[in-house]
Amino acid sequence: MNEQTKDTTTPPVATGFAGLVKKITTKSQAGGLTTGLFTLASSLAAVLIALGICAILLAITGKDPWAAYTEILKTGTKSNQLLEMMKRATPLMLSATAVAVGFKMNLFNIGVEGQYLFAALMASAIGTQLSLPAVLHVTVILLLAIISGAVWASIAAILKVTRGVHEVISTIMLNYIALSVIQWLFENWFRDNSLELNIKTKALPVSGRMPDIVKDRLGGMFIVALFVVFLYWVLVFKSRFGFRLRASGLNAGAARTAGIGANRMIVIAMLISGGIAGLVAMQNILGEVYGYGPNATPTQLGFAGITVALLGRHHPIGIITAALLFGFLDSTSAQLQLAEIPSSIVKVIQAVIVFTVVIVNEATIRWLNKRTSERTAARLVESGVQVSGVQVEGASA
Repeated sequence: MNEQTKDTTTPPVATGFAGLVKKITTKSQAGGLTTGLFTLASSLAAVLIALGICAILLAITGKDPWAAYTEILKTGTKSNQLLEMMKRATPLMLSATAVAVGFKMNLFNIGVEGQYLFAALMASAIGTQLSLPAVLHVTVILLLAIISGAVWASIAAILKVTRGVHEVISTIMLNYIALSVIQWLFENWFRDNSLELNIKTKALPVSGRMPDIVKDRLGGMFIVALFVVFLYWVLVFKSRFGFRLRASGLNAGAARTAGIGANRMIVIAMLISGGIAGLVAMQNILGEVYGYGPNATPTQLGFAGITVALLGRHHPIGIITAALLFGFLDSTSAQLQLAEIPSSIVKVIQAVIVFTVVIVNEATIRWLNKRTSERTAARLVESGVQVSGVQVEGASA
């Protein structure tokens, strides 16, 4: 009996560089560290593969791939272009985070586009009517945007929990409905008729404008976007609510058995997603044009956020990295045109990167799951041998 007793002595702890390497390479109890490292490595490999594919496409069209990539690096690493990169990445971070919240609940919120445009109009229209101290005024406008985005997203949530309407269908349709509602409200209620060329709402007063981090180059919404991503990390990955959210998304039936209300989580997730979506256009509203206008407010940021969220694997660090990558590529497109390199190659690179990352990451995850299953089975066999005293050959026989 004593011979079969396992040695429970705590193994010596490695220190120094060896200990650091061991911490990095040893799988955590939840398996998240190893999976994260493999996912990071596969994403980097996928980006390299995408660049190789785009190089082939450039060569086929008669352009020099080396010259194109050299121009992108030379242009994108200038200080003013790096600021432009962060500026372009700001709305993408917010849009991707809004999409990622839905993904964690197994909801595909395609309605970010309509939610942020509706929020932009309402925040601009109401914000121009307020007279408040500077900091409070900006805060109120941001809150108005969050509430407006959440209200529009709540329509899809209510339809899903009461009528069973799939969120993909409802959010797509709500995007088009939002455009019509926005146009009606703008033309009949909020348009500043004193403007003939630059059609938009009345301009926000100075107290309602977001100060710049770098004057005329990078607005304060960049800090707000980083803070929102941080809150997303805390809420979804480090809180009890986040555990319930992810549990409901992974298996609604099991979560319901554990006492987690799936319908309630759907509504809350959509409200949070819509609220974050409401902030997407605030960089433009509070720091650039100071109002909403059909031609002054950027569009397609909601759909771009889906791409960034997929590329970032719905993880905060991945979202920031993917948004900065897309911002970096977008900031170089104008210079590429001047160098007689088609600027459309930027969109091609972005599309191919997403395509390859999704494929490579999916293959990596499947390989990791298979390896985990095989290791678990092997450990179970070993445990059975130690307990029963039966040899492995005997157990397999």
